[in-house]
Amino acid sequence: MNKVILMGRLTRDAETFGQKSKVARFTLAVDRNYGEDETDFFNCVSFGKQAEFVEKFLKKGIKVLVTGRLQNNSYDDKQGNKVTATQI
Repeated sequence: MNKVILMGRLTRDAETFGQKSKVARFTLAVDRNYGEDETDFFNCVSFGKQAEFVEKFLKKGIKVLVTGRLQNNSYDDKQGNKVTATQI
C-alpha cells in the first residue's frame, strides 16, 4: 500500500498549467514535530478537478491536509545526468 497523509502550509501559490486538463504543482512545508524548528518540504502535484480547486482556493501560507501516494520520477537533464524527483 502506498498512501501518504501530510499536514502543512503552502510555501507559495500553486503553479497551474493546462487548458482542458489542469495540473497544479505546489510545495508543502511540514513540521516534523509540533514545537520543533525542523521542517520538511514536499513537492505535490494534482490533476483535473483537484488542480482546479488548488488553483482557486489554496494560496501561500494556507494550512492544508493532503492525501496521496509517494512517487519517484527520474529523467535525464540537459547535461545527461540522471535526476530523481520524489512527489506526492
